[in-house]
Amino acid sequence: MCGRFSLTVNEAELNLRFQLEGGIAPYDPRYNGAPTQMLAVITNQNEKQLSYFKWGLIPSWAKEASIGNKMINARAETITEKPSYRVPLRTQRCLVPSDGFYEWKQNGKKVPYRIFLKNPCIFTFAGIWEKWKAPDGNLVHSFSIITISANEFMQSIHERMPVILSPENEKRWLHESDETTLLSLLKPCPSEIMDAYPVSELVNSPRNDGPEVMVRRD
Repeated sequence: MCGRFSLTVNEAELNLRFQLEGGIAPYDPRYNGAPTQMLAVITNQNEKQLSYFKWGLIPSWAKEASIGNKMINARAETITEKPSYRVPLRTQRCLVPSDGFYEWKQNGKKVPYRIFLKNPCIFTFAGIWEKWKAPDGNLVHSFSIITISANEFMQSIHERMPVILSPENEKRWLHESDETTLLSLLKPCPSEIMDAYPVSELVNSPRNDGPEVMVRRD
């Protein structure tokens, strides 16, 4: 799964990487982005700007927003079988920009690791998004990160990992209409481009959202 991630690059780097025209809200680095928070995404309906959606997909038919707390990840292997994910996969896809994510390795006790790509620094997770009308009439936009079975590198830390798109497949993920082609993009990234190191247990609490959560622990 993927339960925490960061996006700490400066806004100019982000705008250049994705050819953005600027966000619809002030951009602030996030060192420990967590479920239920409003986090940056790039959608297929607004790919020139960052949008800020709630992490944890709320299906359009949901009676309560709290269902999204259990839907932070969508499994690639069953995404076409789940009514909550099937329609967003067809028409409501997004990129989730990141420069690293966290996973907990079971080693007697859970040890948090920061995982990142050696190059490029900024990458994207494959995501899907949804909009839900709250009882008060407000629209809530939310998203899930798609996960897949871990590659060889990640297997030593966790059995699953987020789908990390190659730069050349990002536009395809946003605009491709053929479902078979879309599903072919949902695969583990190559092990050799990944790296990781242990970090402090500060990352365990989403209240800690500063550079200290990213510091390597010996």
